[in-house]
Amino acid sequence: MQLQLNKTNITNEFSSSSFSLSESHKMDEERKNNKISFISKSSKKEDVYHVLYKLPYGDSPYVRAKHAQLVEKDPEAAIVLFWKAINAGDKVDSALKDMAVVMKQLDRSEEAIEAISSFRGLCSKQSQESLDNVLIDLYKKCGNIDEQIDLLKQKLKLIYQGEAFNGKLTKTARSHGKKFQVSIKQETSRLLGNLGWAYMQKMNYVMAEVVYRKAQMIDPDCNKACNLGLCLIRQARYEEAQLIIDDILKGELPGSNDIKSRQRAKDLLEELKSLLPQSHPLDLLILDDDFIKGLEQLMNEWVPVRTKRLPIFEEISSCRDQLAC
Repeated sequence: MQLQLNKTNITNEFSSSSFSLSESHKMDEERKNNKISFISKSSKKEDVYHVLYKLPYGDSPYVRAKHAQLVEKDPEAAIVLFWKAINAGDKVDSALKDMAVVMKQLDRSEEAIEAISSFRGLCSKQSQESLDNVLIDLYKKCGNIDEQIDLLKQKLKLIYQGEAFNGKLTKTARSHGKKFQVSIKQETSRLLGNLGWAYMQKMNYVMAEVVYRKAQMIDPDCNKACNLGLCLIRQARYEEAQLIIDDILKGELPGSNDIKSRQRAKDLLEELKSLLPQSHPLDLLILDDDFIKGLEQLMNEWVPVRTKRLPIFEEISSCRDQLAC
């Protein structure tokens, strides 16, 4: 009896021990699966970042700088990491350009100009054109109009010499995360438009007009047309300005359907109307036969009865009387 009880207890203890080992194994499996799931989710999250923000893979200073800029939204930390990337020779072309853009957003444009001027020598020849474009925006932001004009002229000279776009007719550009093709013709017109605006800031409206007209001949658009209209208004050439503005509002220029462009054209038209002299009521008077007869009667009362008309008018008058009979 006692032996049977002991055997039963041993069996129960063995079963309990087996149950405990089984539960422990299940818990370990669950922890492992949770860990794998967490890693998988983290990996998927990272992949989402790479897709959404176009982040490069890796853990280099440049990658961490882009993560700070785009994901963490910490521009100050991004600038520090961009500097580290430049000093480490890690994607210097992109690091310098991206750092300058972030500096501009923080109103540190002067510092960005100095950084590009000091370190662009470390960048490839292919990146110089994009660095120039960043510099133009920075000069505009700082009000360095003379530097902006000089750089725009330099870029136009490169186009004339056939050295722009690395000798190609088109290039791939990026705006708001989207890629598109830009032709030499479009780039020339864009640079001329920027040059025209720079001359406008210096109130050199004659040069601005010349540049804007050349830009419109190459690749016309509504925005440059508005600027040309404003340029003509500043020169008090109101009729010419109104013709250009009317073309925009009639939809005869590319981009005329753009809401902002149309609104700007309407604002220019209102400004133009406020500058035009007000019409006098006599300007709207229509001269009809009754008015002319009345005027002749009045004139006859002021002068002797003898007519002072030239002979040719006397002949016409007699012929008219004969026809009347």
